[in-house]
Formats: sequence, structure tokens, C-alpha cells
Amino acid sequence: MPTYEYECQKCGHRFDEFQSMTAKPLVRCPKCKGKLKRLVGAGAGFLFKGSGFYATDYRSSSYQEKKKGDASAPATAPSESAKPAGKPGDKPAAKAKGEPKPTKKAD
Repeated sequence: MPTYEYECQKCGHRFDEFQSMTAKPLVRCPKCKGKLKRLVGAGAGFLFKGSGFYATDYRSSSYQEKKKGDASAPATAPSESAKPAGKPGDKPAAKAKGEPKPTKKAD
């Protein structure tokens, strides 16, 4: 059963009334007996309870086992301090593919 919101046209009193959908709207204010206006309410949202509403509820057992395995292994990224330090006088690392080679200018 929905909850309807009413407002009195005379005194401005606002209140909610829990009514059946088939019940006739209220007409008179409980405070001043003035004329009531039923307001448009936001309504209620849907509540999905239980399993079966989400795509992840139907994942295969192999996927779920893999996910459990990934969760137990900590993900570590190599840090800057973990890189081996070069010796003084070592050549700089080779350039990555796709970088243009320096060209000599003709005089």
C-alpha cells in the first residue's frame, strides 16, 4: 500500500497518509477541515533482495576460483629503489623502439 502526501489549501498543513491504491483520495484537512490537494510523490524505489539480480551472481566456478587466487596474492609493483643502480661511467640505457635517431646536419 502506498503512502500519499496531502496539503491543505486553506491552512497549508502537509501530511502523509498510508492508503490503498483503490481508496478514494482524502478531501478534508484533519486540522481545519479545509480542502485537501493530493501531491505527486516521489514514490518508492525497487529493492532487489537476494541473489540472481546481478551479472556477477552467475559467474562460472573457474572464474570465482581464479578471483580467490588473485585476492590471496598481494599485487606489488616494482619501485624505483628496486631497480639496480648503474656504475659511474656506464652508458645510458638504449632508446626505446620508435624513437627517432639523431641525425647529423650537413654544413
